[in-house]
Amino acid sequence: MRGIRVFLTAAACAAFALAHAAAPTFTEGKDIFIETGVEAPDRAPTWYASMVNRPYAPTFEMLATQGTQGRYYPYTYPVTLKDMIRFHGHDCEGTVHVANAAWVAFRILFPDGIIDRSVLWGISGDSPCWSDGVAFLTGARVQYGNLGFFLDKRYSHAIVLYREDTKVAVLATWKEGINNIPGEPVMLPGRIDWKPKVSMREIEALKAVVKAAGGEPTPYQVDRMRYQQWEQVNDILDHPLTESYSAQVIPDFQWAQWIDPAKTMQKTITRSDVRLKNYPYRQRPVDAGP
Repeated sequence: MRGIRVFLTAAACAAFALAHAAAPTFTEGKDIFIETGVEAPDRAPTWYASMVNRPYAPTFEMLATQGTQGRYYPYTYPVTLKDMIRFHGHDCEGTVHVANAAWVAFRILFPDGIIDRSVLWGISGDSPCWSDGVAFLTGARVQYGNLGFFLDKRYSHAIVLYREDTKVAVLATWKEGINNIPGEPVMLPGRIDWKPKVSMREIEALKAVVKAAGGEPTPYQVDRMRYQQWEQVNDILDHPLTESYSAQVIPDFQWAQWIDPAKTMQKTITRSDVRLKNYPYRQRPVDAGP
């Protein structure tokens, strides 16, 4: 990944995308007409997703295709942290962090707020908390060759989302001040300007102790670490996400330079479920043509 260390400032992201991107698949309200907000997002807190109703917990408006080889739906459906937790299998800090980072990235990739899952690729670290989040929000999969894992391990708790139709890639990650992985740097500039209820130094110290215990921490350490993570997540979601996460366009993005080739499928599968998304309709609603 030598030579890919220059990122655009947040103010320049939109200008870069317009100047250097290809034409988008569609323009909402001009050549496609999609109704959003037609389903209420599930923001009811429960024991496995108590943070879902925090003031800044993200909600995503997702656009999908109908069936295995169908056209675009004319509506979006909402996705919340609750949906992502169910997909991943348990509530954890990683799911919340990847959702928050993706929300900030999507503001650049999809200014109209409609997230088209048929055009997205994604890169994450090895953690299933992060890769599951990227896969769920983008539809990218290893077997399609559009879900990758970072070659440079310093990015393990960041994500890259790539929009294939506009050829714009965005790197998103947490800001300094909520990063809590011992010894791992923050890969974008920026620091939070609000005071967390639990310091990162305290969280990192306990994580280091638990890791050094070789799978045998004390019961108290297990409970304490879980509580710290829960408290941090809720704390973050009480603040606008742009105060805690950064996202920037990657100029001259090259997929192969960012992913670990050892963690790819040598023979990928051609994705077919979206190939008819723009297929023509029958001439009349009632028409049993060939």
